Amino acid sequence: MFRGKKYQDSVKLIDKSRLYDPAEAIDLVVKTAKAKFDETVEAHVRLGVDSRHADQQVRGAVILPHGTGKTARVLVFAKGDKATEAEQAGADFVGAEELIPKIQNENWFEYDVVVATPDMMGVVGRLGKVLGPKGLMPNPKAGTVTPDVTRAIQEIKSGKIEYRLDKTNIIHCPIGKVSFGNEKLSDNFNTLLSAVIKAKPSAAKGQYLRSVTVSATMGPGLKINPVRIAE
Repeated sequence: MFRGKKYQDSVKLIDKSRLYDPAEAIDLVVKTAKAKFDETVEAHVRLGVDSRHADQQVRGAVILPHGTGKTARVLVFAKGDKATEAEQAGADFVGAEELIPKIQNENWFEYDVVVATPDMMGVVGRLGKVLGPKGLMPNPKAGTVTPDVTRAIQEIKSGKIEYRLDKTNIIHCPIGKVSFGNEKLSDNFNTLLSAVIKAKPSAAKGQYLRSVTVSATMGPGLKINPVRIAE
């Protein structure tokens, strides 16, 4: 794969054979971000679990203290008073059954998070094959299936993110923008990792944190020493 001069210059600052301390890795991510836009910084966490087994799933949500640098667009499935409450709380889109064909037939995905009241899950369940693969299906563990739509919307807008394993047992999550600087990015990183560690399934055996990498959108990845992250 061809890499531009800026990327190649950034790679020269990194020792690929080394496992960095978290703070040092984040400092280098900021220094090696050369794009003309404010790059997103992501954490990639490989876990010693098998996502094919239900008792080894790792999924949840956490509020990053400094947000992600992006205001999430929220779709809420609700009716009656709860729909009104969602609109007043700042939901970007609110609806019920009438949204099904719009999503299924028109590929409408102009939102980042989907929230549903419990009574609407029968309706939302019909969208499982569409929302599921995109990581948008509401889930009680993530706090996106709830009667308290006001709280859910406020938390999401203030920086709440969902983390979940992919098929290769890796969690991919944004932890902010390069412009946040080292301190805020470190705070967000530590908050995310603490949540993932607390979510360790009892069925998980051996080393839980297998590898942790941080990178900016257009920059190289830096490997973090899992031993330096308290489990």
